[in-house]
Amino acid sequence: MGYAQEIEEGVLWDKDTRLTWKDFKGKVPPAAVPAATTASGISYKYSANLIHHEVELDFEVNTYFYPNESWYKPEICDDLILSHEQLHFDISELFARKMRNRLKRTSFSDNVKAEIRKIYKEILQELQDFQDQYDWETSFSRNPKKQLEWNKKIAMALKEHS
Repeated sequence: MGYAQEIEEGVLWDKDTRLTWKDFKGKVPPAAVPAATTASGISYKYSANLIHHEVELDFEVNTYFYPNESWYKPEICDDLILSHEQLHFDISELFARKMRNRLKRTSFSDNVKAEIRKIYKEILQELQDFQDQYDWETSFSRNPKKQLEWNKKIAMALKEHS
């Protein structure tokens, strides 16, 4: 017997919109160690046309925050932790921009679907590694000095790659 899985509507990343704790609607898992978790991700869609033996690509790459998969522990969360979680979302947007850039610069063959999927998988792996490095360096926001450094670093990177 099959079942239907409802795909959650995500909140689209926007430079002028910051997350608030109200956006974190998920249930805290019973044995959860972190103070909060941000579920965010990158999605893409495209169409490709062959024009004069060249693949012309029309694409859209978006970054989403998923409220029902994101959660926090109200008793221990503060503004610094919220800025840490916001940065996870911002980092996802930074890698969406990297993907847009790669798609713009790539000359595709008629195997465009596999080539785009390969770029997407590579970007997701780079994103995961970067998110892990961010958590490790900031000690999951417990190192305020490092957290503020990362806040500046990512804000600058978003400006450079806008």
